[in-house]
Amino acid sequence: MSPWKRPVTWSRLTASQRAALVVMAAVQVGLAVAAWADLAKRDPHEIRGSRTTWAAAIAVNFIGPIAYFRWARRAPAQAR
Repeated sequence: MSPWKRPVTWSRLTASQRAALVVMAAVQVGLAVAAWADLAKRDPHEIRGSRTTWAAAIAVNFIGPIAYFRWARRAPAQAR
């Protein structure tokens, strides 16, 4: 047996593994789209840090959008 593991290809995955990958990809894309949309509509004073930095961070799988929603957003100014 070779010391190198054969790469996993789509055709070698079971149906449940394929479904899990599709669901995870959809969640990742959904989180990223929601985070980018929220970032685009917020005023600069409602964001902690640079808009450009957060836009790049959102591209990091799962971690980026979750970090954006957790730490980047400030509450909008209270209506007076």
